[in-house]
Parts: sequence; C-alpha cells; structure tokens
Amino acid sequence: MNRPTLETDYLVVGAGATAMAFVDTLIDAAPDATMLMVDPHQQPGGHWNHAYPFVRLHQPSAWYGVASTPMDEAAPDPSGFQRGATGAEVLAYFGRLMRERFLPTGRVRWLPGHVVRPDDDGSPHLVCLATGAEQGVTVRRKQVNATHARTEVPSVRRPTYGVAPGVDVIAPGELPGLQRAYAHHTVVGSGKTGMDACLWLLEAGVPPARIRWIVPRDAWVQDRANILPGTAHFAQSTRRTIHQFEAITEASSLPDLLMRLEQRGVLMRLDPAVEPSAYRCAIASREEMAQLRRITDVVRLGRLRAIERTHLVLERGVISAHADTLYVDCSAGGLQPAPAVPVFDGDRINLLMVSWCRPMFSAALIAQVESTLNDDAQKNRLCVPVPVPERPADWLTLWAVTLANAQRWRQVPPVEAWLRASRLNTLAVLLNGARSEDPLHQDLLRASATKAQAAAPNLQRLLASLQPNATGEANAGQLARADQTLA
Repeated sequence: MNRPTLETDYLVVGAGATAMAFVDTLIDAAPDATMLMVDPHQQPGGHWNHAYPFVRLHQPSAWYGVASTPMDEAAPDPSGFQRGATGAEVLAYFGRLMRERFLPTGRVRWLPGHVVRPDDDGSPHLVCLATGAEQGVTVRRKQVNATHARTEVPSVRRPTYGVAPGVDVIAPGELPGLQRAYAHHTVVGSGKTGMDACLWLLEAGVPPARIRWIVPRDAWVQDRANILPGTAHFAQSTRRTIHQFEAITEASSLPDLLMRLEQRGVLMRLDPAVEPSAYRCAIASREEMAQLRRITDVVRLGRLRAIERTHLVLERGVISAHADTLYVDCSAGGLQPAPAVPVFDGDRINLLMVSWCRPMFSAALIAQVESTLNDDAQKNRLCVPVPVPERPADWLTLWAVTLANAQRWRQVPPVEAWLRASRLNTLAVLLNGARSEDPLHQDLLRASATKAQAAAPNLQRLLASLQPNATGEANAGQLARADQTLA
C-alpha cells in the first residue's frame, strides 16, 4: 500500500498525564531525540478530556504534572476541603505544555484525533479518526505505550448493571445541569468519583437523609494533610513518615498494622466499625471524610446487579428503592491491573508504575533511565513494576517494591542526580520545606532514619506472612534510607 510515511525516534501512543511526563523528561534527557505523540483526543490530557466539571485533584498539585513545569495550586476550596487543581485547570495545564514547551522544541510532533494500528507484520501505522486517512510511521528507536492505565470515566462508559425502563441514571458530570429535583439520590460506586458525587450533592444542599450510597467495598484512604508541601507542613509530613515506621515495627499482623496506621493518623476509613477490604491509593481530607459520614444510608451488599423501579438487586441481597430516585453512576474503575510485561521490552517501552501510586513520577523516571543506560536488563532492574494496588495487603507490597527500586536508582549517579532535582520526587519537594537552621526539622530527619532502621526486620516478616515465597528486597540498609528512597 502506498501511503505517506513519517519518521520519528520515539512513537508515543497516548497523550495523557503519563505520556506527557515521559516526553517532558525525554526532551531534556535526550536532546537529539524526536518524538511523535498520537492520541484520539483533540487535546492532550487523556481521561481529563472527559472529567466531570466539579472534579479536583485530591492530591496536592505539587506532586502532579510533569517534571519541568509546576502546576499552580487552585484557590483553597471554601468548604475547607483543601483539594488541588480543578479538572479544567489540569486540562489547560497540559494544553499549555504542548503549545509552549513541547512543540516549540521542533522535536515533538503532535497528532490529535489519530490512533495507532498494527500492520500485518506488526509495524505501526497511523489512522485519522475524522477522515480515515492512513500514514505509515518509521520508528528509529522505540514505541512507547502510555495507555496501560486504561482509566475508565463514567461519561464514556455505560453501566455494567441492568437498568429498567423509566429509571433515571446519569454520569456525575450531568449533576450540575439537572433541571428538576428528585425525592432521593443514589450514588453507585465507592471510589474517588463516588466520593466526589456524594460531596457535590451535600454541598448542593441535598439533605443526607435523601442520599443513598452503594459501597461495594470500603477502602483505606490516605490523609491529604500528611503530604502537603512547604515549610509549614514539613514537620507534620515527616512525623507521619515516622509513624509509618513505628507502626511497621510494632505490628504483629497486617490487621494490626492497619489499626496502628489508623491510630497514628496515616490511614482513614469511612466507618470505624467496618474493616476495609480495599486499598487503592485514594487521598482525601479529614473534612471530606466528616462530610461523607453524614450519609447514613450506606449499602454494603457488594456490586449492583440491576436497578428496578422499586428495588435494587445486589450481589448479596435485594433492597427496596424509592420510585423517584436519581442514580449517579460512579462505578467506573479509575485504576486497572497492569499487564505482566517489563517496562523495557525490546523496541517497546511500557509506561507502568515503578514507584508507590505515582504514575507521572514513574513515567518521568523511565524516560531518565531510557536516556541514561543502554542495556535493557539493567534498565529493567531499575524499573521493576509496582503492582496496581487493590487489597490492603498491597500497602506493604508497594513499600517493598518501591524501596527496592529506589535503592537501585541511587546507585546510578545520573538517575540519583535527577531524583535530587525533580519536583515530582516526593522527598525532594518535602525537603524543600526543611530548614537546616531549625533544630526541630533536623531532629525529625534523624528520627526518621532511626525509625526506618528499626522497622526493617518486621517489614520483611510481615511481607513473608502475606507471601510465604516472597523474596522482598527491602533490606535494613534500604529502610535506613527510607526517608530518602520513598521518593
């Protein structure tokens, strides 16, 4: 087939947050490389193109985005929730990066509204979604897959449960445009989107007694106050790190560990009487959790199977429902299991998480490793994928893999130098809040290292109790520097 052909060093499939973080770092780390970014959306930002209008980052904006360009924190939420940038601000941020940083280099080409498809021999070609026109592409170095996250968004995903005729089911993004009141509201889904929908209804003035929340699984949640950047928050963030080490040192089992983390303010749960069965890296403020606890009609009967006019069918039971109910579908999964592939796989790079719940930091670090080393085996030793968390036990697994990776990063001087300078590195940002002249700050840093050392043996024992054949690499030396390698 005769068709025009493009050439590039790196073909980046996707233009979401991880793709942007990878390319941003590669621009500086590989100044001779060219990059072609291809995405079906008309503007960069991936799933943010479909986000509901009231979405905001739950994490501080200091940890989000690409390494070269900070994201401005949104004005504090008047409710005191202290959430980060709005969805519109995030999308605008990625758009500015493309226009003002990427394209002016002359080394990044951006093809919106296109997809990558394989030829019979496996080589890629490009298809324009608007016209069907095809282009070949010659990739001189590697193809980069930035689509493994497979983030689901309710606005572009149909509910997986049955819906009877006459039942009103909407995506959360439709809430601000409602044209009539309902006697009752039911939010389906317990993740970040479900939390946001519940909070929106409460802030809109819907009485808690008129809200029902379908919670298939309760989850442990991180307190946002523990990860705020800057001098004003350094002491609290460091104390919470110390508390994690103390909890690990003292714990006799995983349930005991989780209880101790909760007692020390590291983790939170919606209902103290309900043992969470999930951990998904969720972040919330204590103010948000207090508001969510105002909703008392919380249904914990597993996933929703069907909505009828007068009742709901769930995995573990059937309950009655008010006929005049608006259902808000928040059941889409934000985090999907990662494929069992290496990060560096011959002529392909798979953008997977290689650090605790930090996909953008991971993508940026992968770009730095790609430009620093030549041997794929060595690269993969530095970039062992961190499992996408699902269960509370994954809290420990994330620790072990992240610390093992971080120990190896520090053994490669160019990577270590990048870590010290990168704004996506949690430790680097937190340490920017430490004052060398403040005795309290220096005492906290020393205490963190001491507590990490003490936690090492029990962390290994706890991991072994979960996975008898595990060969965790989080040894005492690594944990002694955990206040550094958590980055």
